[in-house]
Amino acid sequence: MNPRSPHTSVLRRIGIALAASASALSIAACGVVDGIGDSDSSASPEKGDDITVGLLLPDKDTTRFDKFDHPLIKKEVATLTNNKGKVVYANAEASVAEQSRQFQKMIDDKVDVILVDALDAKAIASDVQKAKDANIPVIAYDRLAQGPIDAYVSHDNELVGEVQGRAIMGELGSRAESAKVVMMNGDPGDPNTALFKKGALDELEGKVNIVQQYDTDKWSPDVAEANMGKAIEAVGLDDIAAVYAASDGLAGPVIKALKAAGASKVPPVTGQDANLDAVQRIVAGDQYMTVYKPFAQEATQAAKMAVYKVQGRSIEFDALTQDKIDSPTQDDIPAQLVPVIAVTQDNIEETLIQDDVYTVKEICTAEYAADCAAIGLK
Repeated sequence: MNPRSPHTSVLRRIGIALAASASALSIAACGVVDGIGDSDSSASPEKGDDITVGLLLPDKDTTRFDKFDHPLIKKEVATLTNNKGKVVYANAEASVAEQSRQFQKMIDDKVDVILVDALDAKAIASDVQKAKDANIPVIAYDRLAQGPIDAYVSHDNELVGEVQGRAIMGELGSRAESAKVVMMNGDPGDPNTALFKKGALDELEGKVNIVQQYDTDKWSPDVAEANMGKAIEAVGLDDIAAVYAASDGLAGPVIKALKAAGASKVPPVTGQDANLDAVQRIVAGDQYMTVYKPFAQEATQAAKMAVYKVQGRSIEFDALTQDKIDSPTQDDIPAQLVPVIAVTQDNIEETLIQDDVYTVKEICTAEYAADCAAIGLK
């Protein structure tokens, strides 16, 4: 096997309109894949409903993990196991060392399967190998981990970058050719960062003038704010036409730096994750867009993968993982890649509100009431 950077080995680019409704992404019933079985299951097929799923999430700065992912996975595991299965949860709070310690504890506690959103894909490979040696399957969640993982569930992360880049191009319009764009990329230790960046560059490179690019260690807001300050100094506040910010957690400090430098009107800034504060910035006109990655579909499908793997239900497991993806240490990893949606002022109601991610009341607090009224959000 020739090690390769993470990429999808199926050449699938999902055609998706920027204003597509999230309701179109409701979970369809899975079909049976003829002739596919998993004869090398690391879990006993006799395992019943009394199972323990270990869930390792990376940080608390990204609000979706504690607010959505954990409770959704917990609920789905309970549903699939007649309320006999349980989820043991740990959050690394942005510490690679802590995530490794938490991973080892789950191995020591002999959980039946581990769902892990790796802070550092390369660093976690040794922990994944330890789990494999202990006969505990590992499913990479949201970010592709290195090592001998059994499956991967995430969103189409190249598409995330494409949607962000496309949004910038659409907003710049005829000004794009002469526009100066700053790129605030994510953590280089996160394998998704390269995919976001590739997707964005596919849309932006050669069409705009990318004047500054920065990586953001550990997705740190402080690092992003400092780097945006450097970009403003190097390029000039008035000459920055748009900012590609890889996530909402980076968009906030980018906008803070622009305002601190005296920007009366913030140029288009992208994001992803649909954090509540980001949605409120979109309502206020400070952030141009975010990428909504339907949490319910990703979380419930991950829970199904985990339960089916432990119970030896190979046909159902294979039906969930009909995509394939490569990591630097493993080829043709069974995967499910969930589509994404761009959210702007124009489609908050038919995406986030319709999908019960937030209510109008949660978004339109007193501070944002006038902004909500101005865009007809009520």
